[in-house]
Amino acid sequence: MKKLFSLMMILAVMSLGFNAAAQDDQDTTAADTAAVEEAIPVAADYTDEMPEEADQSFDQIIKQKFIEGDPTFMSPVLICLILGLAIAIERIISLNLATTNTQKLLTKVEDALQSGGVEAAKDVTKGTRGPVASIFTQGLMRMSEGIEMVEKSVIAYGSVEMGRLERGLVWISLFISLAPMLGFMGTVIGMIGAFDSIQAAGDISPSLVAGGIKVALLTTVAGLIVAIILQLFYNYCVSKIDSIVNSMEDASISLVDILVKHNLSK
Repeated sequence: MKKLFSLMMILAVMSLGFNAAAQDDQDTTAADTAAVEEAIPVAADYTDEMPEEADQSFDQIIKQKFIEGDPTFMSPVLICLILGLAIAIERIISLNLATTNTQKLLTKVEDALQSGGVEAAKDVTKGTRGPVASIFTQGLMRMSEGIEMVEKSVIAYGSVEMGRLERGLVWISLFISLAPMLGFMGTVIGMIGAFDSIQAAGDISPSLVAGGIKVALLTTVAGLIVAIILQLFYNYCVSKIDSIVNSMEDASISLVDILVKHNLSK
């Protein structure tokens, strides 16, 4: 309460000081006006220097904020971003490679069954990349055991392929949760340091408090930015997996229908 009361007193004194300064400006003499005019070029020189800060590149601004936020706390957040992006990019590449034109594959399998039988169809699926072709291969390998075994094999191996597609997503999810936590931890530790500085100074200085809070909050901002970036990649991977799984299910049903038709035509 004493510190809060002291801060309120400082703000009140500053407010009174501003009012007094405004009153003094109204009573300024001609000599004071001339002194102000002499000071104008200095302000103009200062404004001329402003574009130099505005001309800083994006990477320079990021580097400056990284240093201001204390590399001790910003580095773990940066590591989360790097590892999360590496896993996300690897998953995106793998998922895009796993995408298969199911209609084209089904047409090839059906033609192979009519011309060369099950072995020819297996050669087609083995030569095609992707989880759908792998499921087709497992189903065709159980063709001699009947349609029911084909269906069971397709369902069982479909679960295996879905697990492979989701591999690595748990780590992206971990970094999405971990980055803001590390940012908040840096903020809390920074706030503790700011209050320690206030205690050591024995007085509440607005500049001291504002500077400490600014540095502390930079880690939180960094953690939230990392979480947002990784969340976008995570959602893309999840939507891609859902699309591939739906294609797998539709193609598996179509494969069973083709095999039933092939048995009936014998």
